[in-house]
Amino acid sequence: MSPSAYFRSAAGQAQFSDVRPTKTDLVRGASLLVGLNCFEPGQSERVHSHSGADKFYFVVSGKARITVGSETAEAGAGELVWAPAGVPHGVEQALQRTIILVGIAPPPAGPPGAAA
Repeated sequence: MSPSAYFRSAAGQAQFSDVRPTKTDLVRGASLLVGLNCFEPGQSERVHSHSGADKFYFVVSGKARITVGSETAEAGAGELVWAPAGVPHGVEQALQRTIILVGIAPPPAGPPGAAA
């Protein structure tokens, strides 16, 4: 696909680190952030919330235990998890090498990859 402001390829954007999960912004606009969060087995993302912003996790590959509010469940490839604005959420533990597409609207303030 040729470079474009409107068409992006997510293939090959996944990056992994043995030290901590990685975050890559695919698109960051004034009202939407879409990115990839990549986890090695055993890695986690602390439970946090976004005031005034909804977020989703779409598991592209792998499997992870994800918490939203008082619920924690395993989510695998093809599953969607929604965290409404203000509801605590996070990846408790990656059970396999996992790629998660995240979307948050509106995006949090801060540098690229900081808060998805």
